[in-house]
Amino acid sequence: MLKRISVAARAMASHSSNPAAPLAANVPRSLLGSAAEDAALAAVATNSALRFDWSKNEIKRIYDSPLMDLLFYSSLVHRKFHDGRAVQQCTLLSIKTGGCSEDCSYCPQSSKHATTVEATKLMKEDAVLAAARKAKEAGSSRFCMGAAWRDMEGRKSNFNSILGYVKEIRGMGMEVCCTLGMITETQAKQLKEAGLTAYNHNLDTSREFYPKIITTRTYDERLDTLAHVRDAGINVCSGGIIGLGESHDDRVGMLHTLATLPEHPESVPVNALLAVEGTPLEAQEPVKIWEMIRMIGTARIVMPQTMIRLSAGRVRFTQPEQAMCFMAGANSIFTGDKLLTTPNNAYNDDKAMFETLGLVPLEPKSVTAKDLEIEIPAPKVKDEILI
Repeated sequence: MLKRISVAARAMASHSSNPAAPLAANVPRSLLGSAAEDAALAAVATNSALRFDWSKNEIKRIYDSPLMDLLFYSSLVHRKFHDGRAVQQCTLLSIKTGGCSEDCSYCPQSSKHATTVEATKLMKEDAVLAAARKAKEAGSSRFCMGAAWRDMEGRKSNFNSILGYVKEIRGMGMEVCCTLGMITETQAKQLKEAGLTAYNHNLDTSREFYPKIITTRTYDERLDTLAHVRDAGINVCSGGIIGLGESHDDRVGMLHTLATLPEHPESVPVNALLAVEGTPLEAQEPVKIWEMIRMIGTARIVMPQTMIRLSAGRVRFTQPEQAMCFMAGANSIFTGDKLLTTPNNAYNDDKAMFETLGLVPLEPKSVTAKDLEIEIPAPKVKDEILI
């Protein structure tokens, strides 16, 4: 069937030159809700400059776009801001496992849950540095250290040890990231002085759904930690988990919070829940690849400079499925057999995937958000399109 959508095409071009104008003002009501509107929304998203004023409705309309359109346009944005073949390899080591006083419903390290994870003390320096050297030899450019603590209060000796680990690993020429729970302004400054590249503190989900997952730490406490990190000049690493039982609106809500921070996070991990026996979420259904692609693609469009990390749950996805995530805008992964206490893709499998897909490792660098005015040309649409 031949359908004329020249009016919609002109509307897309008009909106591309003035992204602030409401889309509905440019697209006739007869076309709203149609494929033309979906294409127009995608075109608008790819032509927006770096923004921090996204509305939830704008992000939802991008998130709800037809998957093939979302994949296409997020790929355009990705290649405009990043090398489309470069993927950062990161290694995450649990330097202090289990015994956490928090009640995060997804986490096997919580002392509130009856899992098989046993509490350990902080790893010694020699073991941590040996793991960092091994990670670098395997191709990782960022080494991340995770400790199962609520915060660093009363842990001065352990904190000083970690500051030493950070200095030594930075000396190896690697980026260094830590996730140690909540930290104060002073602690953030000390980590910065030690050479920390990034600090991870995930929001996990939307503000609205958050109390159903965690009760021992507030959403605002998480945002306060991010502010301390940002104010200290450390790159913010913050994302979340899908598959917790949240709605699509909750996923949009989390992306909205991240995309409207004073600066976009330097990196956003997108995790798919790996349900662990003994946790309250042990019976949750596995996340489908289409859900990951939708999250990654939307995150790429609304936070174009950010590193989007295909994180926990990747072990469930095939090589072709992961390839679609990279096309959608993911450009960072965790390598190594474990992510803290959950399984991860084997090093040899990732090496084979890089070779098959033609991916290249991203070299170490410290990226901070800058207000770049980069635009992608509007797609050319003929007056008549065969549909």
